[in-house]
Amino acid sequence: MFAYSSLSPSSQVQWLIVEGNVGAGKSTFLKVMQRYLNVGMVFEPHEQWQHVADAGNLLDCFYQDPRRWAYTFQSYAFVTRIMAQQRYAQTAHPGTCILERSVFSDRYCFAENAYEQGNMSGLEWHLYKEWFSWFSHNFLSKPAGFIYLRVSPTVCFERMHVRNRHEESTVPLHYIEKLHEKHESWLVKKQGVDALVADVPVLILDCNEDFEHDELVQQAHVQKIINFFNGINLTPSHSLQASL
Repeated sequence: MFAYSSLSPSSQVQWLIVEGNVGAGKSTFLKVMQRYLNVGMVFEPHEQWQHVADAGNLLDCFYQDPRRWAYTFQSYAFVTRIMAQQRYAQTAHPGTCILERSVFSDRYCFAENAYEQGNMSGLEWHLYKEWFSWFSHNFLSKPAGFIYLRVSPTVCFERMHVRNRHEESTVPLHYIEKLHEKHESWLVKKQGVDALVADVPVLILDCNEDFEHDELVQQAHVQKIINFFNGINLTPSHSLQASL
């Protein structure tokens, strides 16, 4: 295994965002990257969705009755992502942080799909887009780049069942296929994407292979991330250098 030097501090946090379908392996990917990259990481707040104070499991509510809970879940997902990002920014040293998913995938993949599948009403979709646009343009930092873990829907579906998260036990392959189309439309084709993120560079990593247990595959992915980061970064003090 080879290691990488830490990022030099600067005046602000730069955000790299790992995106991908349900079951693509994002959490596993970030945990693997922690072995190689000395950067901050913010994981998706699943536990907050599963334990909303004493009120119940919102993630389970969404999957059991998406028409009733889609708007509520997408709104709470947005809020909790911002909360997690803000907590990191308030306590961490300046530098680079990798996020597991973002409010942008919420908007362009999950919420949009919910509306198109009839699980959000036209009124709910209008409200969602209105407050999302206002908040994203006034309060969110523009990401430095997206890292898209591109995985076929069938592989995602298999991995989802292997991890055996009980809330996902009834999720059909058709749902995963629709989300794959949304990720492709947003991150690859850049269709209908707001100007805020339309020009944000995207690194596409083919992650159909088992990267969790193959060190050579891991190292290849890490090197691509380093090359990508150094290619897009505008602040020389942030650059990542490999130490073999």
